Amino acid sequence: MRLLFAALVCLAAAPLASAQNKADPPAQIDYAGFRGLTAQVESYRAERLVDLAAFQRMAREANTLILDARSADAYAEGHIAGAINLPFTDFTEASLRAVLGDPNVRILIYCNNNFSNNARPVVLKRVELALNIQTFINLYGYGYRNVHELAQVVDFNDPAVRWVRG
Repeated sequence: MRLLFAALVCLAAAPLASAQNKADPPAQIDYAGFRGLTAQVESYRAERLVDLAAFQRMAREANTLILDARSADAYAEGHIAGAINLPFTDFTEASLRAVLGDPNVRILIYCNNNFSNNARPVVLKRVELALNIQTFINLYGYGYRNVHELAQVVDFNDPAVRWVRG
């Protein structure tokens, strides 16, 4: 009887153990760490938002890169003059180092939601999912702290934007 009872207890606990194992995230995914990083970045990012005039002025200064983290196809269709492309989906320690080099370089970023056109190649994203946010957090997390973000919504047809069509 005790053996039967022990077997039933094991059978009853098996789905619970299985569910617990499914809930445990892989060791390479750290949502709590991501939440901590985003909290750390929030006030830092707020101090690094710049208008178009400052963005374009800084772009002309030494040791400054404009990073376009949109897809290679979107970049090829159009981008701000002088921007280099590294799609966000390709961000790794190695790819960032290869494209950006020195982590102290000044990096200027922008995304689709900086443009009022809402036309290819800058179709609007949901505001809370704008690529600027993920790009800034990732650059910061990889050690690139000299990041500035375009804070304005502009028309890519405005000559001040210096938009290059593909």
